[in-house]
Amino acid sequence: MSRGDLERLSKDELIELVLKLQRPAKTSRTSSKPPSTDRKERREQSRPGGAKPGHEGHNRIIAEDPDTVVDHRPTACPDCGLALPLDLPGETVSVHERIELPEVKPVVEQHRRLAVVCPGCRAHVAAPRSASAASTPFGPRLHATAVYLKTFQALSYERLQKALFDLFGLRISQGGLTKMLRRAETRFEAGREAALSALRRATVVASDETGVRIEGTNSYQWVFRCEEAVVHHAAPTRGACVVHEIMDGHRPAVWLSDRYSAQQGHADRQQTCLAHLARDVAYALDAGDDTLALRLKLWLDGAFALARTITTAAPSTVNTKRRKLERSLDDILAAPPTCDLARDIQSRMRRARDQLLTFTSFPGRVEATNNACERDLRPAVIQRKNTNGYRAMWSAKGEAAVRTVVATARITSGADTFSTVLGTIGA
Repeated sequence: MSRGDLERLSKDELIELVLKLQRPAKTSRTSSKPPSTDRKERREQSRPGGAKPGHEGHNRIIAEDPDTVVDHRPTACPDCGLALPLDLPGETVSVHERIELPEVKPVVEQHRRLAVVCPGCRAHVAAPRSASAASTPFGPRLHATAVYLKTFQALSYERLQKALFDLFGLRISQGGLTKMLRRAETRFEAGREAALSALRRATVVASDETGVRIEGTNSYQWVFRCEEAVVHHAAPTRGACVVHEIMDGHRPAVWLSDRYSAQQGHADRQQTCLAHLARDVAYALDAGDDTLALRLKLWLDGAFALARTITTAAPSTVNTKRRKLERSLDDILAAPPTCDLARDIQSRMRRARDQLLTFTSFPGRVEATNNACERDLRPAVIQRKNTNGYRAMWSAKGEAAVRTVVATARITSGADTFSTVLGTIGA
């Protein structure tokens, strides 16, 4: 803003501008920024007496089926020195374990084709080429390990190459790793199609997206979630056309998302993520003294409290609390704000008036927040920070298929990540 622009401002406008400049920086509590970006407090402002108290201590769980059990018996009485027979009955007074990893070395099975001379016709006869000779020399477990480290531990090709050599003594070029990953990721297409089919039958769908670099351009990693499936999808755009492509004409009863325009109008009813509003309200409280922001916070606290107990409360109780929240919201939306931050939040809530309490009509089926989708996207965000994105679209789509199969297996059967990857590749 130039000096001339400042001179043309009124006194009230100047005061408002100064107050805006003095507002605190946004943190993970007041925005969608990750906690790692928060500024650490000075030592003298920290908790008296040092760090905050830790959680209650827990002992490591003792293995139920150890590979080896070694009993240690006393050999002599320390009081009288009498030698103790080995056949005396004993009782266990304590148990400790020693856990070690065995040396992991690749098992190389070398196939040689032999040729012999036929004693009858003196023809030179060679053994037929085995089926394995025409395929990759790397087995399913090695493929699964590479996919797991690349996709779920966010290793770049260079770090993956070094990890395989340091851990297992395997020398594989980055080109070889690329072919291995591309070959393995095609095995997840069937699982992705099954997850898509489940998504296109769902009554309630939640969705979110985050930015990612693909082939040197700004692209997006999408996630769609329902009760039976989680679908990850890489796309060059953030537009609603991605939703139309994924849903393929299916229109669920409820769509859960933030207020981004591309996420609107895809279902009969919409639930706006209340966590996004809560963070904006928290920032409005930190930056100003408008009582409207406090009223918004109290209203959101009431909505979250209802969401926590909605599956155990009686329907009449839920209806009573919903009507109370609706009346309170009407009063809040009609109140005059004195802060531009509170005014913006009030305006957004007014436009989303019919999307704030949709979850009360679907107890246990529709959440009040979209935190599940945000958690599903978090590994993709870590991958973006560690590797700066993807060199090719096939790689982004391949990893999206892997994440789809693994996440779907987790919510449907509780299967762990590596077992799902190995089972899919080895199937």
